Amino acid sequence: MIQADDMFKAFEPHREDAVVIVTGTGGKHWADYTTKQNRDLNMGGAMGHTTSAALGLALGLPDEKVVLFDSEGALLMNLGIIATIAGQKPKNFLHLLMDNECYATTGGQPVPNSQDINYAGMAKEAGYTAAYSFDNIEDFTTNIGNIMKEEGPVFVAMKMVPEVENEPIGNRPRRVTRSRAETITALRSELGIS
Repeated sequence: MIQADDMFKAFEPHREDAVVIVTGTGGKHWADYTTKQNRDLNMGGAMGHTTSAALGLALGLPDEKVVLFDSEGALLMNLGIIATIAGQKPKNFLHLLMDNECYATTGGQPVPNSQDINYAGMAKEAGYTAAYSFDNIEDFTTNIGNIMKEEGPVFVAMKMVPEVENEPIGNRPRRVTRSRAETITALRSELGIS
């Protein structure tokens, strides 16, 4: 299984100018590695809808690479989006799935059938141009540079080490983050969109 820190560290050198959206418990680590914060979009609190928003962004900005770090719990809430993405064929879209086999944000409840679900297989059969699965950092690190150059939509499923949150939400340490509105304003300014 892959640690979120290691995965983001391996991804960041290949990011170039991609717009990056990160979700899920493991996503909190991205802030430690991003070098282009104005190209990061915060969709916190949009569980089940982030994938749709990322697709809309990719379709609306066809000249920008859009990278989504999704979580399997969120994707399962709107699994039909895989078919929609495949049907829309956004060439600029990379969909990475951080699969920790549990709902880590709410205490670690297991995702049903988590060990047998083949998310990459679903994406490929739905019509993504390519789909990959990784369960170790070495293989991910070796391949992410070439995957970033592929024409999308491309899907990458990664088995992640769970980071279970057991403290009540109000008692959890807070990271200073920008609000969704602040990230949208910064991204619009970065892209010259008025």
